[in-house]
Amino acid sequence: MEKDNGNKLRLTFDPNTIEHLGVRMYSTLPPVLAELIANAYDADAEHVWLNLNDEGNEKEIIIEDDGIGMSFDEINDKFLRIGRARRSIESETTQKRRKIIGKKGLGKLSFFGVAHEIEIITKKNREENAFSMFWEDIKKEDKEYNPKIIKKDYICSADDHGTKITLRKIQRESDFSADNLANSISKLFIIDLNFKIIIQHNSEEPITVGNEIKYIRLEKEVEWKIPDDCKFETTYEKRDQVVGRLIATKKPISPKTNIRGITLFSRKKLVNNPEYFSDSTSSHFFSYLTGWLEVDFIDDLEDDVITTNRQSLNWGHPEIQNLRIYLQNLIRWLEQDWRKKRGEIRENKLSEATGVNIPEWFSKLPDDIREKIEPIIETIVKDSELPEETNQKVVKDLHKIIPEYPYYHWRHLHSALQKVVFDYYKNEDFYTAVFEGAKRYINELKRKSGESITDRDLIENVFSLKDPKLLVTKKYKKLDGNSFDEGTITNIKEGHRMLALAMWQAFRCPISHEEVCDLRDSGLFTENDCLDALSLLSHLYRRLENSES
Repeated sequence: MEKDNGNKLRLTFDPNTIEHLGVRMYSTLPPVLAELIANAYDADAEHVWLNLNDEGNEKEIIIEDDGIGMSFDEINDKFLRIGRARRSIESETTQKRRKIIGKKGLGKLSFFGVAHEIEIITKKNREENAFSMFWEDIKKEDKEYNPKIIKKDYICSADDHGTKITLRKIQRESDFSADNLANSISKLFIIDLNFKIIIQHNSEEPITVGNEIKYIRLEKEVEWKIPDDCKFETTYEKRDQVVGRLIATKKPISPKTNIRGITLFSRKKLVNNPEYFSDSTSSHFFSYLTGWLEVDFIDDLEDDVITTNRQSLNWGHPEIQNLRIYLQNLIRWLEQDWRKKRGEIRENKLSEATGVNIPEWFSKLPDDIREKIEPIIETIVKDSELPEETNQKVVKDLHKIIPEYPYYHWRHLHSALQKVVFDYYKNEDFYTAVFEGAKRYINELKRKSGESITDRDLIENVFSLKDPKLLVTKKYKKLDGNSFDEGTITNIKEGHRMLALAMWQAFRCPISHEEVCDLRDSGLFTENDCLDALSLLSHLYRRLENSES
């Protein structure tokens, strides 16, 4: 772009350049507006307003910022100059110490991808300038086009500054959606706190675009702050210059969201679409991973490694190859850490919802049973995509089928007996469990009957057929209120007395008088015998609990 006696605006161009870098490369709205938003950021704007109007016959988009604006000469020398190597002739930072996003001076062509009429009003240093450009007229010209000047150096207030761009003759049939556009724009920028992007559709409530909009519908499960949360060894020199936030979701991310994978940004703007930096796309983890990383150092490289449309990096460049290797290692570590943390979160949630302490449950299962059940539960905890309610039901049902100490039906022993023998039972010391359980039974029998005698004499006296101190059948009646047959009652009384004596004589006394190793090794008194004895003791405890004087 050159000045012509200071009164004309001139765009010098190759028509194919605008066709390829404008109309074809920018065919959808979000990347076009992203270029204009980037211009506002580089102009030190604190706000940029995007107004989408489609209520009338003609659609219209207005992009307005409160940046520093442009003078007439700057419009000529900077804005209308195609392919200007901006960073080589200007400072790398703005007055507000922002790193310049714009690099090649090609972004201004973007609006021709969606609109055929452009009007620009800009104010700076008390001067207002305005001009318009028409795509149909540009196509008729040969290498030079003079935009239509609307205002030149009009006097305005010192408080007025910034640029307003109006796009007309929009090449789009569908209605605008502020929500959809806000979501798309949030994927293209990391938005500073001191830079507001505000979108309004007609007279609807304005939307302020934030970094979280793109993730708002995701249910996050694990998050990492990079590089602080990285716990793997690496020799990559720029490790600490790769900064951002990564997320693993609770459920797989829909491919339609276009946020699966890690997005790379430089100077707050997207430079590489979300991906996994690997030739493989088969990892189960990939469908849960999203987030962003800032790699600002790539803009400081001598070579330009960002493609013109800022959708990808030049992965063949040596520096970018090193970055890729680091990102591959990072993702491998993330997957391992995710599986560990996800398992812990799910296990805790399952335990809380089901009342089953999974680690404790496993610790109380015999080895051969645990080896079979553990892989099933781990699959539910770590990899199941079934609804939570289904997973919880499976764990509950398995726990019912295979409770702690499953071989010995611990859950059916009388609660009073469980309290006495718990430690011995857990340690599989069943002989001591029987011995201590029988002793406690005798003590409870003395307490409830009020008798001072002990051992066999106590049992015979308390459950005497002629003058019993405790009756184990007294409280029971048939459902119709009638008493049981006297013969039945007598059989139970006498049988119960014999069972109690048998417990004392056949189990408690041998264990008391003989060494356990001799009883066990000879087979005279096996561990299974002990377990049968505990079941008998449990029955005696229940009878005692329900007995009456």
